[in-house]
Amino acid sequence: MGKKVTVVGAGFYGSTTAQRLAEYDIFDTVVLTDIIDGKPAGLALDLNQSRPIEGFETKVVGVTTGTNGEGYEAIEGSDVVVVTAGLPRKPGMSRMDLLEVNAKIVRQVAENIAKYAPNAVVIVVSNPVDEMTALAQLATQFPKNRVFGQAGVLDTARFTNSIAETLAVPVKSVKALTLGSHGDTMVPVPSRCTVDGKPLSELLPADKIEELVVRTRNGGAEVVALLKTGSAYYAPSAAAARMAKAVVEDSGAVLPVCAWVDGEYGISGVYLGVEAAIGATGIRHVVEDKLTDTELAGLKEAAEAVRAKQADVANL
Repeated sequence: MGKKVTVVGAGFYGSTTAQRLAEYDIFDTVVLTDIIDGKPAGLALDLNQSRPIEGFETKVVGVTTGTNGEGYEAIEGSDVVVVTAGLPRKPGMSRMDLLEVNAKIVRQVAENIAKYAPNAVVIVVSNPVDEMTALAQLATQFPKNRVFGQAGVLDTARFTNSIAETLAVPVKSVKALTLGSHGDTMVPVPSRCTVDGKPLSELLPADKIEELVVRTRNGGAEVVALLKTGSAYYAPSAAAARMAKAVVEDSGAVLPVCAWVDGEYGISGVYLGVEAAIGATGIRHVVEDKLTDTELAGLKEAAEAVRAKQADVANL
């Protein structure tokens, strides 16, 4: 059986994710869906015509879906479904401002995934992502390990890039990590940040590190403010595609993701940004690593902030 991945939502984020997944050349089929008639089919045709140039065989299929689930039969047999559907932020908007409108969209998408792709692993990227991940799990009724969200891979990449630019070093020499929520209670983990193996704290003063942390926390808003229409999609799509790749290759790659936490770090019963080993079943297990007392306190604070909001989504 060939591997199949679906990307729901053919905006900039979704279409770029589909492109990255197709160019990996590890799937037989990438399905791209959207509610805008013809748009996913047009993008799919365009992407397929790039195959001879880029040298990949993965077939891209574009499908228009309707409000009553029309078209969703095309996702049948998907190994992974990446959910990008929903409205992007506008300047001055927080991720939470999108909660109610995107909750309706994500719930409907999740119900159709459960109906047509009952064995899929679901990766949620719609904002606010911590809440939408919890909602997608409730709406699909899938085991919690099969539904997780994208935030930490992106936030860590933003943090890493800022560190590399500040120190004028190659990005590959920097190892960084962010946990917690995607937004105000993001927990960058300076104790786990190194440059060529040297602790970041030896290379930059504490106030400079704090500046980079704040910039990372506001990384999405910084892009939104510059673009003025729409939000980031190159780095976010790279993160989502990399997570889907880990699932399909059953690689066990340890990535920071929004996963169900049940006892790790003394935190239970919440979707939260932690490191986890990713494989064919989704989250194999949460990886619990050493944190400083301050970092652990930040993670617990993030858990409580997210828990309060996730309780609300059940009714949306």
